[in-house]
Amino acid sequence: MPGSPFTLIEARGPALPIVVDSPHSGTDYPADFGSVLQGLALRQGEDTWVHELWASAPAHGATLLAAHFPRAYIDPNRSLVDIDAALLDAPWPGPVEPSRKTELGIGLVWRLMDGKPIYDRRLTVAEVQARIGRCWRPYHAALDEALAAAAAQGPRWHLNVHSMPDDSYRRLGLPDKPLADVVLGNLDGSTCDEATVATIEEALLSAGYSVARNDPFKGVEIIRASGQPQRGWHALQVEVKRSLYMDERRERNAGFDRLQRALDRALAALAAHARR
Repeated sequence: MPGSPFTLIEARGPALPIVVDSPHSGTDYPADFGSVLQGLALRQGEDTWVHELWASAPAHGATLLAAHFPRAYIDPNRSLVDIDAALLDAPWPGPVEPSRKTELGIGLVWRLMDGKPIYDRRLTVAEVQARIGRCWRPYHAALDEALAAAAAQGPRWHLNVHSMPDDSYRRLGLPDKPLADVVLGNLDGSTCDEATVATIEEALLSAGYSVARNDPFKGVEIIRASGQPQRGWHALQVEVKRSLYMDERRERNAGFDRLQRALDRALAALAAHARR
């Protein structure tokens, strides 16, 4: 993959101990992807434009990190042991602990896209190892460095930001019901404190959006690794409903600017909370 696998933008002005990372908004599809799906059929997993929705983060003193590569190529929000054996042409030479995501075909390297096979072949172990080396490890190294810098003088706050399909319950194999506009996930309270969740929640509610907690998204590996509230390390996953800001062609719709302003308000509220 030519160029860097991510963009990192540091705080403008006085830095606050806040990191915002968008691991799934990448749209640079590598030439060696080898998918049988093309165009929009392959792009269903993207959190398209999410890094743009949160673009004001550096103006609020936060560091903003965004992946360039698509999550279906390799997913930085999965652990390195979340290996899908059904995707490989040989045994994986290391520990394997497939998660529920792998059962759905969306583990470290995705096998399915909305139920459809991404490949007409099995991948080699070397291919997956190369993706880890070119994309997953550099992204996590940059995130770890940003989080370490944020925590250098005490508490830190980490927002792991995403978008979610309107039919998320169906895709997750759960009973269908109305999806909130925004879902805040902290692994049922284990990755950040109540004050952090309430700060973001109140800002979004005041902007007219509905908010749910940990339903249906609780958070995955990134916040599991970074959130240690007992140490003052607060990590929150933020999912916004895609139809609020883009259409089925993955182009921005009329709601983009309003949602962006609401997220800017949430960032301002978090910045004020961090200063306190």
